[in-house]
Amino acid sequence: MSDAAQPTAAEVRAAAEAVKTALDRHLAAVERRSGEDDPAVYEAFNELAAAAEEYDELLYDRYDEVTPFEIPGSDDALPPYQGPDEANALSVLLRRDYTVVEPQRLLAQAQRVADLEAGGTGGAGSADTVHSALGVLFGEFEPDEISSRHKEFGLEEGDSTLWVTAVDTPAEPGEWLDAPFDQADPHRVVCRFDVSVVFDDELDDEGLDGLDTDVDIDIDPDVPVPVDDTDDTDDTDDAEEDGDGAAGGGSAAWRAGR
Repeated sequence: MSDAAQPTAAEVRAAAEAVKTALDRHLAAVERRSGEDDPAVYEAFNELAAAAEEYDELLYDRYDEVTPFEIPGSDDALPPYQGPDEANALSVLLRRDYTVVEPQRLLAQAQRVADLEAGGTGGAGSADTVHSALGVLFGEFEPDEISSRHKEFGLEEGDSTLWVTAVDTPAEPGEWLDAPFDQADPHRVVCRFDVSVVFDDELDDEGLDGLDTDVDIDIDPDVPVPVDDTDDTDDTDDAEEDGDGAAGGGSAAWRAGR
């Protein structure tokens, strides 16, 4: 930046005073908050973030100095919420990424499920390729159980995200099946929960103590996979409460307007 375009010392000082004012307003809003989602607190939060960002930029441009503040940017926050004030209908969007790290284990476990089903209704089909094995396992087990038992199935978890979005009216049966994700509007996200290893550094020791981050299920390859295991289902529920079923990744929750 040229000298002519640099902010003046007075502009930097004014930006610093704006941060102080925004801090006072934010604290006052927090002290007077009427509930968890008090709009006055959100408004004060956004004003403080904008003032801090302005000061950070002017300080750097003028003095080549930075602040210790981490300013939330557009990549780290949801856009302004534009859905109904009271959400009477919801749509939950979930994405979980996996890597097939042990194809032979995946094939073996899926084939055992297929063999067990062959003696019953025969709905599982064959499992002689990775594609067919994935079809068998995901057809037999709920996504939450796959998440809690991913190592058992030769999978490694990647990032995951869950969006709770507000919709105007409940969808009719079969209405969106042809294009299930076309109406994923970030402006209607009521809350969002992300799980990724990039958040590991943000978790303090206390948070890590409460999160089971290394669940290693050592399965004997000669023992058939149980089709219905209530203990695993209970573990899945606990994993969901602890962090969306993550094994090794920190989590972050974003709320609309913040």
